Amino acid sequence: MRLQYPSDIKIILVPCTGKIDVLHILHAFEKGADGVYAVGCMEGDCHYNSGNLRARKRVEQAQKILDTIGIGGERAQMYNLSSSEGPRFAQYAVEMEERIRKLGPNPIKLAKKKAA
Repeated sequence: MRLQYPSDIKIILVPCTGKIDVLHILHAFEKGADGVYAVGCMEGDCHYNSGNLRARKRVEQAQKILDTIGIGGERAQMYNLSSSEGPRFAQYAVEMEERIRKLGPNPIKLAKKKAA
């Protein structure tokens, strides 16, 4: 099955979303990402027991930090899918792109351009 999703999405594979740390998310924004989303196993169906639950908590922590520093927590999201839901993955990619387009570019990226 060939899925159509926005070409500006960069996929980073990890063995489990539980390996994603708040610092990884924040670092992506520091480097200029306009949005970050994690896609993990269905809740209660994690191969590593509770990795997806840890990931959700970390994404929520990142959202709070992003809100506090003025970037906007809605730029970071967590989704849960089973491996058979490829079309839904593409749908989430489109939803995130639309959300980010409405929010505009990452304020950090804009500040770096002004400083240069």
